[in-house]
Amino acid sequence: MLAKTFSTALLGIDAYVVEVEVDVVRFGDRTVVVGLPDAAIKESLDRVRSAISNSGYFLPKNAFVVNLAPADIRKEGPSFDLPIAVGMLICDNQIDGQRVRKYALSGELALDGNVRPVKGCLSMAMECKRAGMDGMILPHENAREAAVVTGLDVIPVRNLAEAVGFISGQLDIRPEQVDLDAMFYEGNQDGLDFTDVKGQEHVKRALVVAAAGHHNILMVGPPGSGKTMLAKRMPTVLPALTQQEALETTRVHSVAGLLPPGRSLIVTRPFRSPHHTSSSAALVGGGSIPRPGEVSLAHKGVLFLDEFPEFSRQALETLRQPLEDGTVTIARAAMRLTFPAEIMLIAAMNPCPCGFRDDPRHQCTCTPYDIQRYESKISGPLLDRIDIHASVPAVEYRDLRSNQDGLSSSDIRDMVTAARNRQSARFHGSRITANAMMTPKMIKQHCKLDSACESLLERAMDSLGLSARAYTRILKVSRTIADLDDCDNIAPQHVSEAINYRDFDRHRG
Repeated sequence: MLAKTFSTALLGIDAYVVEVEVDVVRFGDRTVVVGLPDAAIKESLDRVRSAISNSGYFLPKNAFVVNLAPADIRKEGPSFDLPIAVGMLICDNQIDGQRVRKYALSGELALDGNVRPVKGCLSMAMECKRAGMDGMILPHENAREAAVVTGLDVIPVRNLAEAVGFISGQLDIRPEQVDLDAMFYEGNQDGLDFTDVKGQEHVKRALVVAAAGHHNILMVGPPGSGKTMLAKRMPTVLPALTQQEALETTRVHSVAGLLPPGRSLIVTRPFRSPHHTSSSAALVGGGSIPRPGEVSLAHKGVLFLDEFPEFSRQALETLRQPLEDGTVTIARAAMRLTFPAEIMLIAAMNPCPCGFRDDPRHQCTCTPYDIQRYESKISGPLLDRIDIHASVPAVEYRDLRSNQDGLSSSDIRDMVTAARNRQSARFHGSRITANAMMTPKMIKQHCKLDSACESLLERAMDSLGLSARAYTRILKVSRTIADLDDCDNIAPQHVSEAINYRDFDRHRG
């Protein structure tokens, strides 16, 4: 008897439906899996037989051929264990398989028949809904994640026996239900706040501008000046994630297997801080079947690169495409995958190798050659893609002892959200959502300068030796500063402040 069940597989962060066909081998005594399976899928046959036997069912004596269609796409992972086991039982006439045609099954089987969680269930659920299926049968640990997709019955099971009982109609299992509003409320409780940072008011201002326009920012300062502390609080001042943005972010983390335990939806802006020894593949993604890297894991959030020049030159140069396009494209011989990477980059570095250049309280031990070599690790094209450069001096003692609190994260978020709302109205009907993403045509339309602004910017271009890309960065930042001031037109003070955020250009010049 030919049995057919349905499952799903991942390709990048997207999923597609897989037909799992099981039939008795007419000639031969060895069960095989075809359809471009990887080693984990081939090994599933031994797990499936043990799970069937230990779940109280008769171990089929026949050999089977298992086909995973479409057969021209390579498949990986243990998520096909459950549909293969159910297919074998249907093929062996131990259960009725009529009901199973309405559901997709995914899950790894333990030898005792328990069902273990798998990766990427949110993407799988979205594809099942698109394909018109009634629901999914998933491991209990994955059910809440998939249940975020409305209009799809997600059946949680803990073992093979529960899955078979539901399919055969002998066991009634209620679909998983989730409260999205409660998820957003619980997830937005965060203890970090900008009031924790003492002093550094001008740096906070630069971060406010960066947040308001979704601009990348580079902080340059000695060790202990608060660069990391400031960066970690950046997600607290960004606008709250929308439901659609939360789904996009969760899909990436789910595929990577990085959803926190008990968390089925990521409702706060991601903050990723990879170590400077990270490889290019770790940053942008890679592998024989590519998986998302840190840039994609920071999608809709913040990617913080501390000790910026200490990253390998190759790794840093791979950031050019995501910073420019908001995506990462990884090409392999058999496939070409694109991952989302709409990030705000926050980079931090010392002013020199020892860290104390221009610090009046410490003696710098670096030679001019050491400083030049250190700064040259960051290429001009990459630096041009960073809109704001801010100096972060050491904190004065009087600031550390001060009891006066600055603006809170909540206050700053209100300012940022108001500026973002102006930008949303300005770019209504386009895919652009913030000033940093403006196209050249939009810059020409929305960043018009009067003669005073033109003269000021021309002098800055000549004196600092700025590139054409830096010129457009200044225009974008000027537009954001004007939005924070609730101004329709860019004024000289807005241009002047934006020029002052090119500190690193001034040092290199």
